[in-house]
Formats: sequence, C-alpha cells, structure tokens
Amino acid sequence: MSRPGLNFSQFKPFLYLGCFLAGWLFLPPVFKNTLRDTSYEFQAPLWVGSSHLRDVQTTLDLRTRSKNELIESVRDLSRENAFYRQERAKLNEYQDYIGRLEGLLNLPSLPEYRYEVARVIRRDLTAWWERLIIRKGRDFNIPVGAAVVFSGGVVGRVTKVHAYTSDVELVSSPLFRMAARFENDQRPATYQGRIHNSFGQPFGKVSDAPPDIQASSTSPITLVSTALGGTFPSGIPIGTVYRLKPGSDGLFQTGPVVLDKRLLTIQEVAILIPLDSELTPEDEEAVSP
Repeated sequence: MSRPGLNFSQFKPFLYLGCFLAGWLFLPPVFKNTLRDTSYEFQAPLWVGSSHLRDVQTTLDLRTRSKNELIESVRDLSRENAFYRQERAKLNEYQDYIGRLEGLLNLPSLPEYRYEVARVIRRDLTAWWERLIIRKGRDFNIPVGAAVVFSGGVVGRVTKVHAYTSDVELVSSPLFRMAARFENDQRPATYQGRIHNSFGQPFGKVSDAPPDIQASSTSPITLVSTALGGTFPSGIPIGTVYRLKPGSDGLFQTGPVVLDKRLLTIQEVAILIPLDSELTPEDEEAVSP
C-alpha cells in the first residue's frame, strides 16, 4: 500500500502567516506606529458609542424605579450636597488663609488646576500593565502627563491622548512611579505599582521611607501625594501602609501599599489640568513680569 504524499496546500495558511510576521518585523517603526494609531482611531468611536449606550441604559433603568426609591435617593443626595457645601466653605477659608500666608512670607503660589470629569469606557488589566481609556481627548484639551484622580484618591496619569479618548496608566501598574509622603509628615518617599492579580486587591510599594516611621495593622498610615513630583497636588491619598521593614540599603524602609479596591470598578474620573498649560500667548504676555 503506497504512502500518500504530503499536501502542501494544508500548510499555505501557516506560510502566509509566517510571511506576514516576517514582513511586519522588517517594517520601519514609523509605519508601525502610524498603522497602530490609525487602527486605534477606528476602534475608538465604537468604544465611545457603547459607553453612551450604557449611559442611556442606566437612565432608562432609573425611570423604572418607584417613586419611593427616587424620593429616598433625592434625600440622600440632599444630605451629601449639604455636607459638600460645608466642606467647600472650609476649603475657601483655607485657600484664603494660604493666600495671606504666601503674601506675608513672599512665597510663590501653588499651582492651580481645573477638573475635567470623564467617563471610563474601557479597561485593560493585565499582569504587567494596567490602563483605563476615558471618553475625552484632544477635543477637551487633555494634556499628556496630567494627573487623574477620583473620590478615593489617585487613579493614575494620562500617558497618551487621541482625538476623542485618552489612555490613563493606573496607579497599580508596575510602570507607574511617583513621589509621595506619609500623612502628617513632609519627608519624601517613592511609590511604585506592583504586579498583582487582575481581579484581586490592587496594591503598590513604598520605598525610601524615613526610618522612624512606624506602621502596623492596628495603626496603619496613609500614603499621600506630594507636590515635589510636579504632577499631583500635595495631600491626595494613594493608599494605606500596614507594615514597613528596613530596605536593602539599611537606611530607609519599604513596604506594601494597599490601594482602594474601587479602582477595579471605577466608572468616572477627574483629570487635573494645570491652568498655566492653557494660557494663550496673549495671556502669557499679560502675566509675565
């Protein structure tokens, strides 16, 4: 019985795939980047459209609720609004107080920001890097490198801006790094995200912590942002530290930072855009000495 010969037509798909991969490897980087950006811009309207559809679905769902549920929700919102009005009045008093101190001590003013609220339309959570895609981009003058926050504290940093969307690197990403300090302590430390389970508790790592700082499960301390990095205002919560141990150098301490678990399900964020970055040439000429 004769043995049938090899049928090379069965291997044609693999041959085509190999030729495509070989051609892609030798393409110039400029062409690859252009093709990647073009593909992204074609996909972005689909993500934005699905995000708008989810908002419409939420609105329709609210209309199906009973009047008693709506009345109770309005009462809760009224209480929260009253609380935030009091907090805003305190904030205005603090800002006036800081302004008077800056005038007496002849200190430079702290950088000012405006808040641009944006919806989250997509999440990319992997073992090596984590990012969000938000529903605002160059159409709202979102700058690269802008700080991103939410009610629980630091969310991340804008890494790339497209026509209608922006990429945000999460604070839990191993690629994320920022200057930090402990609450009620002005000495700087360093924070960096860590690799973790995509659906587990997000966390990071603090290093270069002062040797006299103490943290335990019964007396945890909060890690906050500092203005030394130039991106985030000072005092925004990053996470909670429950233990510290001496680092490899023996001079400073290091330890894990437990982040807010709401980062996994966050739906809306705020971008901090420096007001100085939005000055027109006429404005810059007017404020220049």
